[in-house]
Amino acid sequence: MPTTPPAFTGLSAFPLTPANEAGRVDTDALQRLIARIVEARADSIGLLGSTGTYMYLSREERRRAVAAAVECVGGRIPLIVGVGTLRTDEAQALARDAASAGAQALLLAPVSYTPLTQDEVFQHFKAVASATELPLAIYNNPSTTHFSFSDELIGRLSQLPNISAIKMPLARGSDFSGEIARLRAATPASFAIGYSGDWECPHALLAGADCWYSVVGGLLPKPALALTRAAMAGDAAETARLDALFHPLWALFKAHGSLRVIYAAAEIMGLSTAKPPLPIQPLGLETTRDIEAAIAGLEA
Repeated sequence: MPTTPPAFTGLSAFPLTPANEAGRVDTDALQRLIARIVEARADSIGLLGSTGTYMYLSREERRRAVAAAVECVGGRIPLIVGVGTLRTDEAQALARDAASAGAQALLLAPVSYTPLTQDEVFQHFKAVASATELPLAIYNNPSTTHFSFSDELIGRLSQLPNISAIKMPLARGSDFSGEIARLRAATPASFAIGYSGDWECPHALLAGADCWYSVVGGLLPKPALALTRAAMAGDAAETARLDALFHPLWALFKAHGSLRVIYAAAEIMGLSTAKPPLPIQPLGLETTRDIEAAIAGLEA
């Protein structure tokens, strides 16, 4: 029986991809962020996810980011690379780029301008998954792609070679137990079910999810990893205690969007001076002060 790829279990930390206004990646700043994740011993790194602003970067800049990450990681923990883009052939090319550079896994969202059907997404994923031998995670992110995977489609995709995991949005009504049970019934035992949406992911882990795909883990990997370990051990009391330390940050994530908050936090911590890619605007001084207070109680 196939085993679950380790890239899709535990804490998967998603760093920013610092870049200038022209979209040129600051590889030195990127490596500073990645080195912290490696030092903290997170379970994997998620490069070029939504926090990594993959859709704002050219193929060449994505290549530069992957090369810098591979160099920094040095094979010490798995590196997942996002390969989402509009065209299927371009996504296949990005997958091959990542594999050639030394990535251990892929992440794919069904990015599109024209709304896609369930079968169109199936064919897209089938083609991209077949472009390399790397395990691939489905990126179910309807808030940005405006596409929702049906349970039937997830089940079909889970039967394809190399499609090994799914990164889910937060469960409706926070019913993680029910959703996980439903997905487990439709997918192979080795198929990993993880979640994004940091403020509720500890509850998903307590309910039996395999992975937390974490925005905050990309910047504050040590406290995020402690929270992950407590939740995966089923220690509800310790999970609640650690999660409470993050509550001010979670409130800012929900109010302003985690991407804007993390850019400001990275600058506060002296790790990057990059701004969000335009037209996304940086946060104002008052909110920045709230962010500084929110991260003050967390281990940097």
